Amino acid sequence: MKSDFLSPDKVSIIAEAGVNHNGDVKRARQMIDIAAQAGADAVKFQAWKAERLVTRFATKAVYQKRTTKPDESQLDMLRQFELPESAQGELLSYSRQQGIEFLSSPFDMESIDLLDSFGLRFFKLPSGEITNLPYLRKIGRLNKSVIMSTGMADLGEIEDALDILIKFGTDPGNIILLHCNTEYPTPMTDVNLLAIKTLRKAFPQVRIGYSDHTLGTEISVGAVALGAVVIEKHFTLSRSLEGPDHKASLEPEELRSLIGAIRNTELAMGNGIKKPSPSEEKNIPIARKSIVAATPIRKGERFNETNLIVKRPGDGISPMRWDEVIGKRASRDFRVDELIEIND
Repeated sequence: MKSDFLSPDKVSIIAEAGVNHNGDVKRARQMIDIAAQAGADAVKFQAWKAERLVTRFATKAVYQKRTTKPDESQLDMLRQFELPESAQGELLSYSRQQGIEFLSSPFDMESIDLLDSFGLRFFKLPSGEITNLPYLRKIGRLNKSVIMSTGMADLGEIEDALDILIKFGTDPGNIILLHCNTEYPTPMTDVNLLAIKTLRKAFPQVRIGYSDHTLGTEISVGAVALGAVVIEKHFTLSRSLEGPDHKASLEPEELRSLIGAIRNTELAMGNGIKKPSPSEEKNIPIARKSIVAATPIRKGERFNETNLIVKRPGDGISPMRWDEVIGKRASRDFRVDELIEIND
Protein backbone atom coordinates (compact mmCIF):
# COMPACT_ATOMS: atom_id res chain seq x y z
CA MET A 1 0.00 0.00 0.00
CA LYS A 2 1.32 3.42 -0.95
CA SER A 3 0.09 5.70 1.85
CA ASP A 4 0.01 9.48 1.89
CA PHE A 5 -0.50 9.50 5.65
CA LEU A 6 1.17 12.59 7.14
CA SER A 7 1.35 14.22 3.74
CA PRO A 8 2.20 17.93 4.13
CA ASP A 9 -0.54 18.72 1.63
CA LYS A 10 -3.50 17.84 3.84
CA VAL A 11 -4.69 17.26 7.39
CA SER A 12 -4.13 13.63 8.38
CA ILE A 13 -7.13 12.07 10.12
CA ILE A 14 -6.62 9.21 12.55
CA ALA A 15 -9.76 7.20 13.32
CA GLU A 16 -9.04 5.96 16.84
CA ALA A 17 -10.45 2.47 17.37
CA GLY A 18 -8.60 2.23 20.68
CA VAL A 19 -10.22 -0.46 22.79
CA ASN A 20 -13.66 -0.05 21.23
CA HIS A 21 -13.30 -3.51 19.65
CA ASN A 22 -13.81 -4.86 23.20
CA GLY A 23 -11.10 -7.47 22.61
CA ASP A 24 -12.88 -8.93 19.56
CA VAL A 25 -10.63 -9.20 16.49
CA LYS A 26 -13.62 -9.59 14.17
CA ARG A 27 -15.05 -6.33 15.50
CA ALA A 28 -11.65 -4.71 15.06
CA ARG A 29 -11.69 -5.68 11.38
CA GLN A 30 -15.16 -4.13 11.06
CA MET A 31 -13.78 -0.93 12.50
CA ILE A 32 -11.01 -0.88 9.91
CA ASP A 33 -13.66 -1.18 7.19
CA ILE A 34 -15.64 1.71 8.67
CA ALA A 35 -12.58 3.96 9.02
CA ALA A 36 -11.48 3.27 5.45
CA GLN A 37 -14.96 3.82 4.02
CA ALA A 38 -15.32 7.07 5.96
CA GLY A 39 -12.15 8.41 4.34
CA ALA A 40 -9.80 8.36 7.34
CA ASP A 41 -6.08 8.32 6.60
CA ALA A 42 -5.23 5.93 9.43
CA VAL A 43 -6.93 3.65 11.91
CA LYS A 44 -5.36 3.28 15.34
CA PHE A 45 -5.42 0.49 17.88
CA GLN A 46 -3.49 -0.08 21.11
CA ALA A 47 -0.90 -2.71 22.03
CA TRP A 48 -0.20 -3.94 25.55
CA LYS A 49 -0.08 -6.90 27.86
CA ALA A 50 -2.19 -5.95 30.87
CA GLU A 51 0.25 -7.39 33.42
CA ARG A 52 3.05 -5.29 31.93
CA LEU A 53 0.95 -2.13 31.90
CA VAL A 54 -0.57 -1.84 35.38
CA THR A 55 -0.15 -3.29 38.83
CA ARG A 56 -2.93 -5.29 40.43
CA PHE A 57 -3.45 -2.35 42.80
CA ALA A 58 -4.07 0.29 40.10
CA THR A 59 -7.51 1.91 40.23
CA LYS A 60 -9.54 3.03 37.26
CA ALA A 61 -10.13 6.60 36.13
CA VAL A 62 -13.42 8.15 37.20
CA TYR A 63 -14.79 8.02 33.66
CA GLN A 64 -13.82 4.33 33.43
CA LYS A 65 -15.70 3.60 36.65
CA ARG A 66 -18.77 5.25 35.13
CA THR A 67 -18.66 3.15 31.95
CA THR A 68 -17.42 -0.24 33.24
CA LYS A 69 -17.88 -2.36 36.37
CA PRO A 70 -17.07 0.04 39.20
CA ASP A 71 -15.69 -2.61 41.57
CA GLU A 72 -13.11 -4.18 39.22
CA SER A 73 -9.47 -3.11 39.09
CA GLN A 74 -7.86 -1.41 36.13
CA LEU A 75 -5.94 -4.65 35.52
CA ASP A 76 -9.13 -6.70 35.30
CA MET A 77 -10.69 -4.15 32.97
CA LEU A 78 -7.70 -4.03 30.64
CA ARG A 79 -7.51 -7.81 30.35
CA GLN A 80 -10.92 -7.74 28.68
CA PHE A 81 -9.82 -5.29 25.98
CA GLU A 82 -6.39 -6.72 25.26
CA LEU A 83 -5.73 -7.88 21.70
CA PRO A 84 -3.55 -10.96 21.17
CA GLU A 85 -0.11 -10.13 19.82
CA SER A 86 -0.90 -12.05 16.64
CA ALA A 87 -3.94 -9.82 16.08
CA GLN A 88 -1.74 -6.75 15.68
CA GLY A 89 -0.08 -8.26 12.62
CA GLU A 90 -3.38 -9.50 11.28
CA LEU A 91 -4.98 -6.08 11.61
CA LEU A 92 -1.95 -4.44 10.03
CA SER A 93 -2.27 -6.68 6.96
CA TYR A 94 -6.00 -6.14 6.76
CA SER A 95 -5.58 -2.36 7.00
CA ARG A 96 -3.16 -2.42 4.09
CA GLN A 97 -5.65 -4.42 2.05
CA GLN A 98 -8.25 -1.73 2.75
CA GLY A 99 -5.86 1.06 1.76
CA ILE A 100 -5.62 2.69 5.17
CA GLU A 101 -2.58 3.24 7.39
CA PHE A 102 -2.41 1.02 10.49
CA LEU A 103 -1.29 2.58 13.76
CA SER A 104 -1.08 1.04 17.20
CA SER A 105 0.03 2.75 20.41
CA PRO A 106 2.44 0.62 22.44
CA PHE A 107 1.91 0.84 26.19
CA ASP A 108 4.89 -1.23 27.30
CA MET A 109 8.44 -1.94 26.17
CA GLU A 110 7.71 -5.35 24.66
CA SER A 111 4.86 -3.92 22.60
CA ILE A 112 7.30 -1.41 21.09
CA ASP A 113 9.43 -4.34 19.90
CA LEU A 114 6.36 -6.18 18.60
CA LEU A 115 5.14 -3.25 16.52
CA ASP A 116 8.62 -2.49 15.27
CA SER A 117 8.98 -6.11 14.11
CA PHE A 118 5.97 -5.52 11.83
CA GLY A 119 7.79 -2.65 10.15
CA LEU A 120 5.52 0.14 11.37
CA ARG A 121 6.67 3.49 9.96
CA PHE A 122 4.75 5.61 12.46
CA PHE A 123 4.65 5.28 16.22
CA LYS A 124 1.78 6.88 18.12
CA LEU A 125 2.76 7.62 21.73
CA PRO A 126 -0.05 7.88 24.30
CA SER A 127 -0.19 10.76 26.76
CA GLY A 128 0.59 8.56 29.75
CA GLU A 129 4.07 7.72 28.45
CA ILE A 130 5.31 11.30 28.13
CA THR A 131 7.15 11.01 31.47
CA ASN A 132 8.48 7.47 30.84
CA LEU A 133 12.21 7.91 30.23
CA PRO A 134 13.10 4.28 29.29
CA TYR A 135 10.10 4.15 26.96
CA LEU A 136 10.95 7.44 25.24
CA ARG A 137 14.58 6.44 24.87
CA LYS A 138 13.58 3.17 23.22
CA ILE A 139 11.21 4.93 20.82
CA GLY A 140 13.86 7.54 20.00
CA ARG A 141 16.35 4.87 18.97
CA LEU A 142 13.92 3.54 16.36
CA ASN A 143 14.28 6.78 14.36
CA LYS A 144 10.69 6.47 13.13
CA SER A 145 8.02 9.11 12.65
CA VAL A 146 6.49 9.85 16.05
CA ILE A 147 3.08 11.26 16.93
CA MET A 148 2.94 12.07 20.64
CA SER A 149 -0.17 13.04 22.57
CA THR A 150 0.44 15.61 25.28
CA GLY A 151 -2.55 15.18 27.58
CA MET A 152 -1.88 15.99 31.28
CA ALA A 153 1.52 17.51 30.37
CA ASP A 154 2.88 21.01 30.78
CA LEU A 155 5.40 22.65 28.48
CA GLY A 156 8.35 21.57 30.59
CA GLU A 157 7.36 17.91 30.47
CA ILE A 158 6.78 18.10 26.73
CA GLU A 159 10.19 19.72 26.23
CA ASP A 160 11.87 16.98 28.28
CA ALA A 161 10.15 14.25 26.26
CA LEU A 162 11.12 15.88 22.97
CA ASP A 163 14.73 16.26 24.11
CA ILE A 164 14.89 12.54 24.87
CA LEU A 165 13.38 11.48 21.55
CA ILE A 166 15.71 13.76 19.59
CA LYS A 167 18.81 12.92 21.64
CA PHE A 168 18.36 9.21 20.98
CA GLY A 169 17.81 9.47 17.26
CA THR A 170 14.40 10.78 16.23
CA ASP A 171 14.54 13.56 13.65
CA PRO A 172 12.50 16.52 14.96
CA GLY A 173 11.08 16.92 11.47
CA ASN A 174 9.44 13.52 11.97
CA ILE A 175 7.72 14.44 15.24
CA ILE A 176 4.13 15.64 15.63
CA LEU A 177 2.76 16.76 18.99
CA LEU A 178 -0.96 16.41 19.59
CA HIS A 179 -2.62 18.83 21.97
CA CYS A 180 -4.89 16.62 24.05
CA ASN A 181 -7.02 16.37 27.16
CA THR A 182 -7.34 12.89 28.66
CA GLU A 183 -10.78 13.25 30.25
CA TYR A 184 -13.46 11.25 28.38
CA PRO A 185 -15.43 13.18 27.34
CA THR A 186 -13.47 16.40 27.68
CA PRO A 187 -15.56 19.29 29.07
CA MET A 188 -15.69 22.18 26.63
CA THR A 189 -14.27 24.48 29.29
CA ASP A 190 -11.12 22.32 29.43
CA VAL A 191 -10.47 21.95 25.68
CA ASN A 192 -8.12 24.97 25.46
CA LEU A 193 -7.75 24.90 21.67
CA LEU A 194 -5.47 27.94 21.82
CA ALA A 195 -2.82 25.63 23.26
CA ILE A 196 -2.30 24.54 19.63
CA LYS A 197 -0.84 28.00 18.98
CA THR A 198 1.17 27.82 22.20
CA LEU A 199 2.73 24.48 21.21
CA ARG A 200 3.54 25.76 17.73
CA LYS A 201 5.32 28.78 19.18
CA ALA A 202 7.13 26.80 21.89
CA PHE A 203 8.27 23.97 19.61
CA PRO A 204 8.71 25.35 16.08
CA GLN A 205 10.88 22.39 15.06
CA VAL A 206 7.92 19.97 15.17
CA ARG A 207 4.39 19.92 13.79
CA ILE A 208 1.24 20.25 15.89
CA GLY A 209 -2.06 18.40 15.79
CA TYR A 210 -4.98 17.61 18.07
CA SER A 211 -6.37 14.48 19.73
CA ASP A 212 -10.05 15.15 20.38
CA HIS A 213 -11.92 13.55 23.27
CA THR A 214 -14.90 15.91 23.27
CA LEU A 215 -18.42 14.93 22.33
CA GLY A 216 -19.41 15.81 18.78
CA THR A 217 -17.29 17.02 15.89
CA GLU A 218 -17.05 20.81 16.01
CA ILE A 219 -13.93 20.98 18.17
CA SER A 220 -11.90 18.92 15.70
CA VAL A 221 -12.98 21.28 12.93
CA GLY A 222 -11.95 24.24 15.08
CA ALA A 223 -8.55 22.66 15.62
CA VAL A 224 -8.06 22.40 11.85
CA ALA A 225 -8.93 26.08 11.52
CA LEU A 226 -6.18 26.81 14.06
CA GLY A 227 -3.67 24.91 11.97
CA ALA A 228 -3.68 21.36 13.36
CA VAL A 229 -1.98 19.04 10.84
CA VAL A 230 -3.31 15.82 12.42
CA ILE A 231 -6.70 15.09 13.96
CA GLU A 232 -7.27 11.99 16.06
CA LYS A 233 -10.81 11.05 17.06
CA HIS A 234 -12.31 7.98 18.74
CA PHE A 235 -15.03 6.07 16.94
CA THR A 236 -17.16 3.06 17.73
CA LEU A 237 -19.63 0.74 16.06
CA SER A 238 -22.21 1.90 18.60
CA ARG A 239 -22.19 4.09 21.69
CA SER A 240 -24.53 1.57 23.33
CA LEU A 241 -21.73 -1.00 23.63
CA GLU A 242 -20.16 -1.66 27.02
CA GLY A 243 -16.65 -0.34 27.55
CA PRO A 244 -14.75 2.71 28.81
CA ASP A 245 -14.53 4.77 25.60
CA HIS A 246 -17.71 4.08 23.61
CA LYS A 247 -19.74 6.89 25.17
CA ALA A 248 -17.19 9.53 24.10
CA SER A 249 -16.78 8.15 20.56
CA LEU A 250 -18.33 8.89 17.19
CA GLU A 251 -20.59 6.41 15.48
CA PRO A 252 -19.82 5.51 11.83
CA GLU A 253 -22.01 8.16 10.18
CA GLU A 254 -20.66 10.81 12.53
CA LEU A 255 -17.10 9.84 11.65
CA ARG A 256 -17.92 10.22 7.98
CA SER A 257 -19.49 13.61 8.65
CA LEU A 258 -16.45 14.77 10.63
CA ILE A 259 -14.05 13.81 7.87
CA GLY A 260 -16.17 15.66 5.32
CA ALA A 261 -16.22 18.74 7.54
CA ILE A 262 -12.45 18.64 7.97
CA ARG A 263 -11.89 18.37 4.24
CA ASN A 264 -14.24 21.31 3.65
CA THR A 265 -12.42 23.32 6.31
CA GLU A 266 -9.10 22.58 4.60
CA LEU A 267 -10.48 23.95 1.34
CA ALA A 268 -11.92 26.96 3.12
CA MET A 269 -8.61 27.87 4.77
CA GLY A 270 -7.23 29.20 1.48
CA ASN A 271 -3.86 30.93 1.13
CA GLY A 272 -4.45 33.88 3.43
CA ILE A 273 -4.15 36.50 0.68
CA LYS A 274 -7.06 38.92 0.93
CA LYS A 275 -8.31 39.68 -2.56
CA PRO A 276 -11.42 38.93 -4.64
CA SER A 277 -11.82 35.20 -5.16
CA PRO A 278 -12.43 33.79 -8.64
CA SER A 279 -16.03 32.95 -7.73
CA GLU A 280 -16.89 36.50 -6.59
CA GLU A 281 -15.11 38.57 -9.23
CA LYS A 282 -18.24 38.52 -11.36
CA ASN A 283 -20.19 40.09 -8.48
CA ILE A 284 -18.04 43.22 -8.30
CA PRO A 285 -19.95 45.23 -10.93
CA ILE A 286 -23.26 43.94 -9.54
CA ALA A 287 -22.78 44.73 -5.86
CA ARG A 288 -20.57 47.81 -6.03
CA LYS A 289 -21.66 51.26 -7.11
CA SER A 290 -20.71 54.01 -9.54
CA ILE A 291 -21.22 57.76 -9.81
CA VAL A 292 -24.37 58.43 -11.86
CA ALA A 293 -26.53 61.38 -12.76
CA ALA A 294 -29.11 62.27 -10.11
CA THR A 295 -30.77 64.83 -12.39
CA PRO A 296 -30.56 65.61 -16.12
CA ILE A 297 -27.14 67.20 -16.69
CA ARG A 298 -26.37 69.43 -19.68
CA LYS A 299 -23.07 69.49 -21.52
CA GLY A 300 -20.74 72.03 -19.84
CA GLU A 301 -22.63 71.97 -16.54
CA ARG A 302 -20.46 71.41 -13.48
CA PHE A 303 -20.89 68.20 -11.48
CA ASN A 304 -21.98 68.90 -7.92
CA GLU A 305 -23.41 67.25 -4.81
CA THR A 306 -26.94 67.79 -6.11
CA ASN A 307 -26.77 66.49 -9.68
CA LEU A 308 -24.72 63.39 -8.83
CA ILE A 309 -25.58 60.29 -6.82
CA VAL A 310 -24.00 56.90 -6.11
CA LYS A 311 -25.89 53.81 -7.33
CA ARG A 312 -25.36 50.33 -8.68
CA PRO A 313 -24.01 48.96 -11.01
CA GLY A 314 -20.30 49.25 -10.31
CA ASP A 315 -18.90 49.30 -13.83
CA GLY A 316 -18.59 53.08 -14.01
CA ILE A 317 -16.47 55.62 -12.10
CA SER A 318 -15.86 54.43 -8.55
CA PRO A 319 -17.40 56.51 -5.76
CA MET A 320 -13.89 56.60 -4.28
CA ARG A 321 -13.19 59.24 -6.99
CA TRP A 322 -16.14 61.42 -5.87
CA ASP A 323 -14.00 64.38 -4.85
CA GLU A 324 -12.15 64.20 -8.16
CA VAL A 325 -15.41 64.35 -10.14
CA ILE A 326 -17.07 67.19 -8.20
CA GLY A 327 -16.45 70.52 -9.98
CA LYS A 328 -15.60 69.05 -13.38
CA ARG A 329 -17.70 70.03 -16.39
CA ALA A 330 -19.88 67.52 -18.18
CA SER A 331 -18.44 66.59 -21.57
CA ARG A 332 -21.93 65.77 -22.87
CA ASP A 333 -25.54 65.57 -21.80
CA PHE A 334 -26.38 62.91 -19.17
CA ARG A 335 -29.78 61.43 -18.45
CA VAL A 336 -30.93 60.49 -14.93
CA ASP A 337 -29.18 57.26 -13.74
CA GLU A 338 -26.68 57.37 -16.58
CA LEU A 339 -23.09 56.53 -15.65
CA ILE A 340 -20.96 59.64 -15.44
CA GLU A 341 -17.85 60.03 -17.62
CA ILE A 342 -15.07 62.52 -17.20
CA ASN A 343 -12.11 63.44 -19.33
CA ASP A 344 -9.01 62.28 -17.48
